[in-house]
Amino acid sequence: MDDNNTCNWALTSKAMLHYHNHEWAVPVHDDRKLFEFLILDAFQAGLSWSTILNKRDNFRMAFDGFNWKKVAQYDEPKELELLQNKGIIRNKLKVKAAITNAKAFIKIREEFGSFDTYLWAFVGNTPMVNNYKTMGEIPATNPQAEALSKDLKKRGFKFVGPTIIYAFMQAAGLVNDHLVNCRRHKEVMAFY
Repeated sequence: MDDNNTCNWALTSKAMLHYHNHEWAVPVHDDRKLFEFLILDAFQAGLSWSTILNKRDNFRMAFDGFNWKKVAQYDEPKELELLQNKGIIRNKLKVKAAITNAKAFIKIREEFGSFDTYLWAFVGNTPMVNNYKTMGEIPATNPQAEALSKDLKKRGFKFVGPTIIYAFMQAAGLVNDHLVNCRRHKEVMAFY
């Protein structure tokens, strides 16, 4: 899988390479997909993205296709069911956060018309394109992620610290952190 024109983090597995080549940094405007990334990035806290990526289909099934309306209605028996599901990350705080976040997600949609409208305002409705040459240059967060994190917390979201939110912003294409020598750096810009 050696490829000098690909971000080296993507070369660890076929799944990571596929994610890098088809999703990472591509601007997302679909609320369902945004909710999916929000949930998955919260579950990633303290873990590697490859761990989450390998369980993504299991998460999709466990969380009703990332339908925020259904997730917001989860009760204690459903929480217990999720905590028994070996196909996902069985962390009680993260499971509870997913339910809490679904409820807060609904409130944002009610206020702004869509989560997409709310979210993209934090980057002026235009993806931030960085021109990093090495992985070491990519920050763990930025001022926009810090502002979004702060606002999400104020609105009741959990597991939305600045580092998690920056990873979410990268995944959802609000930030293009493909290295400048990566062929996807320019290809992703075609989506703008």
